[in-house]
Amino acid sequence: MGTEMRDISRRGMLGLGAGAAAAVGLAGCGTALGNHSDGVGGSGGRGGSGDSGGHGGGRPARPLGDGSTSFTGKQPKQPGKPVPLEPGETPPQFVVFSWDGAGDVGNGLFERFLKLSEEHDARMTFFLSGLYLLPESKKRMYLPPNNAPGASDIGYLTDGHIRSTLKNLRRAWLDGHEIGTHFNGHFCGGTGTVENWTPAQWKSEIAQAKAFVKEWRTNTGWSEDEVPSLPFDYDKELVGGRTPCLKGQDNLLPAARELGWRYDASSPGGTQVWPGKKEGIWDLPLQAMPFPGHTFEVLSMDYNILANQSVNSTQAPPANYPAWREQATESYIAGFTRAYETNRAPFFIGNHFEEWNGGIYMDAVEGALKHIAGKKDVRMVSFRQFVDWLDVQDEAVLERLRSLGVGEEPSGGWKTFLDEGTATAHSSADAA
Repeated sequence: MGTEMRDISRRGMLGLGAGAAAAVGLAGCGTALGNHSDGVGGSGGRGGSGDSGGHGGGRPARPLGDGSTSFTGKQPKQPGKPVPLEPGETPPQFVVFSWDGAGDVGNGLFERFLKLSEEHDARMTFFLSGLYLLPESKKRMYLPPNNAPGASDIGYLTDGHIRSTLKNLRRAWLDGHEIGTHFNGHFCGGTGTVENWTPAQWKSEIAQAKAFVKEWRTNTGWSEDEVPSLPFDYDKELVGGRTPCLKGQDNLLPAARELGWRYDASSPGGTQVWPGKKEGIWDLPLQAMPFPGHTFEVLSMDYNILANQSVNSTQAPPANYPAWREQATESYIAGFTRAYETNRAPFFIGNHFEEWNGGIYMDAVEGALKHIAGKKDVRMVSFRQFVDWLDVQDEAVLERLRSLGVGEEPSGGWKTFLDEGTATAHSSADAA
């Protein structure tokens, strides 16, 4: 890579999530909530959005369980069926914007990025923290591994914010986005940290995260007339997640594999190269990207940029904001450009619905997305849509792509480079 992420960035990536980040003393590493803390390209016919009207496949919703979720048919606004690369074909430039926590707290950010993605035909992944659908009055229902019942390092949402979170999750899925998981209590330190959880404890955490989504109607007492059901079957929708603070992947993976997950986005930092699998599951880490004005690189997440700019504060002096906003925006753009102009490695960006340092990191994400949108070969997709594409590619071609280092262009151009890979793949298939 030529440069390394600065130490503070490595520490920072252990303080991720729409929850606690003790490394920088944040009250909620998501948004300022007082006592309640929060923590892309297919196209097609619009299947409805908002709080009413429109189901996934144009058919009546079939309630599942207590009616918290429902089967509504095929998800709208999905890309066409993925196909293998043709011999010598230039690979697409995939970009995945993802959001940890995905709770709505009335700051308009969830709606802002749903609208932005709609305007630019982008799809995203929302890693929902299951606790954001559990009323605080029922918090002792949550039994976190190695922690007291109801304990959490992120705050429970108010009833009003649970309602708005449900509204936005419903719209997100109908608009073609993916709903993954950020698990529940976001434990990043102490004896109860997720880093020490066993595979069995991860299975318990996942089961509870799913239950909070599948049983929010029972837990809140809200009727269908008050709050419509979520328009998806979460047992089928949930195929991947990101752990709190990017910790605990080693013991998560056996549990995830047993549950049939297809990917995990929890590796503690990666480089801009084509991904492979760990224990049979696609490993899709956040990546080191250029950080303008520095020789070191920064992890591709809002928190890590903040940790390198204002270190211990989410409310630094406003005089710094214009330069920091530009630096953050240019960092994302530099990461995209490096991949787009060289090895075409997918570019993964992580965020939270936060207003740190005057909201400059949200502005940076918007600026980067607008810069990326519409460029030739670019596909802004969800993680699920990306692994759909990976799963139909010839393994020999993927191996060829993985042979390219960070910022390395294909020798002789894409046609020559991938002609060799596809020829090898076809020869192997013929021999079999």
